Amino acid sequence: MAWIYLLLAGAFEICFAIGLKYTEGFTRLWPSVLTALAAAISLWLLTQALRVIPVGTAYAIWTGIGAVGVATLGIVLFAESASPLRLACIALIVAGVIGLKLATPGG
Repeated sequence: MAWIYLLLAGAFEICFAIGLKYTEGFTRLWPSVLTALAAAISLWLLTQALRVIPVGTAYAIWTGIGAVGVATLGIVLFAESASPLRLACIALIVAGVIGLKLATPGG
């Protein structure tokens, strides 16, 4: 269950980071409220995962999920660069996340 919490925490981390773009500096009420809610949910889910998963592993995976998700959505939603080098770097983050999962005892 801890790994499910961690995956969901990563998903809400993506929502939080992308939501920041839509808050326009926290000048728009509802995007700001939803972004803050996503951040709170993400942190709560991360704390639940930390009951079982080592903090170094959980934090690295949480931030990795967020980084890959936000970079991918940046390409899709905001026409950010999808250069081969950028995609290769995103793939390296994915490889690191998978490696940490496989290297964690009981993972």
